[in-house]
Order: sequence, then structure tokens, then C-alpha cells
Amino acid sequence: MSRSAPLLLIAFACSCPLSPAVADDWPQWLGPERDSVWREDGIVDRLPEGGLKTVWQAEVSLGYAGPAVAEGRVYLADYVKTSGEVTNNPGRRDRLEGSERVLCFDAASGAIVWKHEYSQAYEFSFPGGPRCTPAVVGGKVYSLGAEGRLVCLNAADGKLVWEVDFKTAYGAATPMWGFAGHPLVDGRFVYCIVGGKGSVAVAFDKDTGKELWRALDAKEQGYSPPTMIDLAGTKQLVIWHAESINGLDPATGKTLWSVALKPDFGMAIAGPRLLGSKLFASGVRSASVLIELTGPSTADILWRGTPDTSVYSANATPFLEGDVMYGCDGSGTLICAQLSDGARLWETSQPTSGDRGKRYATAFLIKHKNRFFLFNESGHLILANLSPRNYEELGRCPILEPTNITMGRPVVWSHPAFARRCVFARNDKKLVCVSLAAE
Repeated sequence: MSRSAPLLLIAFACSCPLSPAVADDWPQWLGPERDSVWREDGIVDRLPEGGLKTVWQAEVSLGYAGPAVAEGRVYLADYVKTSGEVTNNPGRRDRLEGSERVLCFDAASGAIVWKHEYSQAYEFSFPGGPRCTPAVVGGKVYSLGAEGRLVCLNAADGKLVWEVDFKTAYGAATPMWGFAGHPLVDGRFVYCIVGGKGSVAVAFDKDTGKELWRALDAKEQGYSPPTMIDLAGTKQLVIWHAESINGLDPATGKTLWSVALKPDFGMAIAGPRLLGSKLFASGVRSASVLIELTGPSTADILWRGTPDTSVYSANATPFLEGDVMYGCDGSGTLICAQLSDGARLWETSQPTSGDRGKRYATAFLIKHKNRFFLFNESGHLILANLSPRNYEELGRCPILEPTNITMGRPVVWSHPAFARRCVFARNDKKLVCVSLAAE
């Protein structure tokens, strides 16, 4: 375990203040609002030529799950393999033995605070660890493992509060690429993508784990996380499984509307995005739709994508603003398309791989003020301007080595966290905290 020296702690205190007035948390996937926006002040306006300063690094094991940062601590899920081989063959389930862990680190030093560990066999494709970022709410940590074990832990000491095994409790089959729908905590509810008959979506009581309702049937549950949207002050829960995208009453699970949307191979992955009353969802290769939500139970299809239009999101959720969307396509390029009709305005592989033709090459997009931070699969953090006109790269720095291998190339496919004027990112060997504080 790598830990910072005293001088490094002093430097961190200067660059990443602990005061809640100047430091933000990142307590769940995609940030406090799950909207891919970082709202913290005092952040660099350029990336230095000499590279960014690594404040600390800590040893971790296998995982695609990104970190969560809350109240001075960092939470991360990983997998310690004891037997079996990770081949990353998309058509084959690999069998591994080992244990899943939820780790808690001190956000200032990287020192381990606690770990919760349990034995867990894996049998799915791309089995290199958990997929879901923990959600930290009200002194509890909610973490979903890749074989469908949901645990609620005490954030202070890691003690188990409750747990539910989706496979035994609901008869859910492990998806080809593992359970990947990041849990959503809202009010008294924990919303999850589960699977099994009549239980694609399940709401649990956040304090007890008791089921509050279950809803929806589908042959496959898909990988897209539950998404809460606000329509003129009224909340809806959006669930996109492998066959359709659905609006539910968050309190009861009652279906309010449903639109067919079937991606290839059941790969409903990216989270649906709302802008105003327009909801966009897209999946690998063939599925994208823009829906107008004109009433609580009314969903009108404005357009569906064609092979030459729209964005077909793979690993990363797109970003919508104005009349455009930005997203990484399954073809491996970053695309800007018009929201009004899906027409593509530009596309580039510069931030994803630098080369055309690298399938599923990925960069995760986070908006900060009037620019974007992108963390790509090569482990580079990029600062860029995105506009309907073009992609303008302002600089990049390597912050992690890609430790996973897919499609013949090294990658790191893990969404980072932005908090405390730093970026927190992980590969299969370490978790790093890198300062982005302005001098």
C-alpha cells in the first residue's frame, strides 16, 4: 500500500481543502447529481506541460467500478482473483474464483480505513471485477457486485447492515457481461436493475433492504443504470432494459409509458439523458431514440437513429447541452450530433484512441464550467472545448497505465471521480488521487 509522506499531506491540504465551502464530493456514479457535471471552483485552466501532481496512490485489485468520494473518504469495489484466467472473450464466460471487496480509503492520504470482503465466484464475460460505483448516502455505502450481490455497509466502519443476492432472491441470471446497473439511492429507496420474472427493476428500503416494489419483464435485464428524471417538478424513474425504455412511478413502480428500444446483444449500457422534456437513449450499433415527454404518461418518438446519424453509445454515457449531444460511439470515435434530428456535425478519434477503427475506444466526459475533462482508455486526462463546430484539445496528461487488455490493446475502462479539486481514478493495480487545483 502506497501512502503519502508528511510533506505530501501538507501539499495536499493546500491543493485540496477540506472545507465543504470549497471542496465538493463525488458520492456516486457521474457525480452528486448523476449528470456528469463537476461544479467545484479553483480548478486548473490548463494542464501543465510537466504533467499533473499525483497526491497519493494505493494498491487495489481488478475492477471496472469507479470510485466514490464522500466526507473525506474514497470508496471503491474490486475483485481479488485466486484462480482462473481473464481472457476478455466477448462470446465466452470465464470462470474465476476469488473475493469481491469494498474498500474505504482516507481521501487525504490514501491510507486504508476499512475493507469489506466476501467470497464470490465469477462466471461471465470480461470478468475483471465489479462494474458499479458505490453510492454513499446518509452514512451508508451501497455497492452492487458483478454477480448480483447488493450490500449496504456502514460508511464509518464497513460493517454489513444488510445484503440481497439477486440470483437467489429473484432467480435473476447473471448477464453475459455481469451486473452493471449502478444502484440509485433517492429518498427512502434504493433502485436497482435486478432481473428475473417481473423484477427487472426493484426498489429496496435503503435502511433495511426490504423490497418495496418490483416491476417489468424482459428476457434480459441489460446493463443501463436506473435513472431519475424531473419533469416540471414531478419525478420519474427511467428503466432501459434489453427490449424497451420505460418511465415508472418511483413510489410504486407503476409503468407510465414504454417505448421499444432493442440494442444488439442486449447491450443497453449508457444511462438515458434528459434535456428539457426530451429524453435520449442509445446503445451499441443499432439502437437510439429521442423521445418527447409531453405529459406524465405520454412519450412521443421524435426520431430514431440511422446508420449515418445519432450516437451509438457503448461504454460511456453521452452528454447533452443546447441542441447537440456528445458521445463516444461503438466505432471508437467521439461524435457531436444535433439533438433536433440526430445529424452528425463532426466526429474524431483524437480523444479516444488517436486512430480510426479501434472498436469501442472510449473516453468518459465530465463538464466543468465551459470546458470538458475527458478520461480516455489510454489513461490520459484531457482538457478540451467541445462545441457544435469542433473538438478543440487544450492539453492532456497521463495519470494511469492501462492494465486491462481488450481487442488486442491495453485499456482502462473505469469512470473517474472529480472531488476535492482532484481527480480519482483506478486501474487493476492502483487507485490514484491527482491534483487539479489551480495554483
